[in-house]
Amino acid sequence: MGKEKNNIDRKQFLAKIIKGSGLTAIAGIGWGSFVYELKASPFVLRPPGALDEEEFQKRCIKCGLCVEACPYDALELAVAGSNKPMGMPYFTPRKIPCYLCEDIPCVDVCPSGSLEKELVSREEGNNRVWDVNKSRMGIAVVDEENCIAFWGIQCDACYRACPLLDKAITQEFKRNDRTGKHALLLPEIHNDYCTGCGLCEHACVTEKASVFILPRKIALGKVGTNYVKGWDERDEERLRGLKKDVETKTERSKEKPEDYLNRELEWDE
Repeated sequence: MGKEKNNIDRKQFLAKIIKGSGLTAIAGIGWGSFVYELKASPFVLRPPGALDEEEFQKRCIKCGLCVEACPYDALELAVAGSNKPMGMPYFTPRKIPCYLCEDIPCVDVCPSGSLEKELVSREEGNNRVWDVNKSRMGIAVVDEENCIAFWGIQCDACYRACPLLDKAITQEFKRNDRTGKHALLLPEIHNDYCTGCGLCEHACVTEKASVFILPRKIALGKVGTNYVKGWDERDEERLRGLKKDVETKTERSKEKPEDYLNRELEWDE
């Protein structure tokens, strides 16, 4: 009887170890997936008026109201395995772009402020009115190697699809050096106007879109405060209020250049 009891206890002990190992493995897989999805988040396209990605993730309560409000079903909630932070809204332009609703219902219903009305509205008299063209969901990027317009084939699908015609996308006329007598009509993206709606990507005729939307932080560079367009007053606004930080590294730098240069010339003589 004692042997049988020991065998049963041993089997139960082994079963618990195996079960525990299985749960640990599953938890590990789940945690790994969660971390991977967080890393993928910078590449996610959010609805109009979304805050900076880090702040958006802090504020979004994953209620899904913006998804329900979208009349075109463009917005989806990320699920496990989608390589996106779970429960948060996003859209895939190639599938369904943002059609830039004038009343912006997705932002209007957001209870948490993760979709900020101030970012997609403007002052008009004493009121604020919606202005969906202020959206900055992303930026269009052209793959010049595979865009058929750069091959010399006439195509203006993305240009025609753009809701801000001749602002967000214009066409640049360029001589076709291959034929010597035809013009290339090349799409050119303008960062100041592009909303990132993805209508251009949706309309692109190539098998995999040759114009596509990326989050602005991923696609665009940042000049910083070392350089400024002296001829552009708007650009100088970036530096307004910043303190000038001049660091003195040597005793020589405290003097005027002509003083220490003249002194060194005297020593040489």
